Amino acid sequence: MTLRARLFACFPLLWLAGSGACVLYLASTPGLCSVLLLLGVLYLLPVAAYRLHEALWPLVEGPSRIDTPDYAPWWGGHQCQVMYSALPALEAALRLVPGLYSAWLRLWGSRVGCGVYWTPLVEISDRGLLEVGNGVVFGHHVACYAHLIKRREAGLVLYVRRIRIGDGVFLGAGARLGPGVFIESGVVLPIRTDVGVGRRIRKTA
Repeated sequence: MTLRARLFACFPLLWLAGSGACVLYLASTPGLCSVLLLLGVLYLLPVAAYRLHEALWPLVEGPSRIDTPDYAPWWGGHQCQVMYSALPALEAALRLVPGLYSAWLRLWGSRVGCGVYWTPLVEISDRGLLEVGNGVVFGHHVACYAHLIKRREAGLVLYVRRIRIGDGVFLGAGARLGPGVFIESGVVLPIRTDVGVGRRIRKTA
C-alpha cells in the first residue's frame, strides 16, 4: 500500500474525530452556527474531499490491480464514503425527505432523475457511479455495488463500472446489482434478484 493510500485510510477516523468535536461544540455552545457546522462535517466534508480527490486522481472504470506499488484512485474515493456504510442511519435520515437523497447522490457525481423513490434501507456502495432515470423505485434492502474485488493468480483485481438504471424501473426488495449492470426502462425486477457483473436486463413484452 502506498503512502498516499495509507493517508487516505485515516480519513474516516479524522472525520469521526471532527464530528465528535462538533457535537461537543454544539453541546457547549448551542445555536444555528454550531448545528450548521456539525451538518457540514457530517455530510459536506466527505463530499468535498471526494470531489477534490476525483479532480486530482480521476477514477478510471474497468479492471485494475490494487495490490501493486501504484496508487489505486478507487481506494481514496472509497475511504471518503466508508463511514456511511458503517453508520447507515446517517443516509437513512436523508431518505425520509423527498428528493433529498437524490440530491445527495448528485453531489457525489451520480446522475439521478426526477421522482426517484428510495426506501430507507437502500445500500449504495459507490455514490458517484450511478445513472438513474426518472420514476425509479428502489425496494427494501436493494443494494448497488459498482465495484468488485477478486483474487486472481496475478493478485487482487478491482473491477469498477457505473450502474445504469432506466426510467420507470421497479427494483424489488433485496435485489442486488453488480458493477456495469444496465437495466432498461420499464423493467420490473423481482424480489431478491441478483444481477451479475455487466449484465443487461431487458424489458420483456
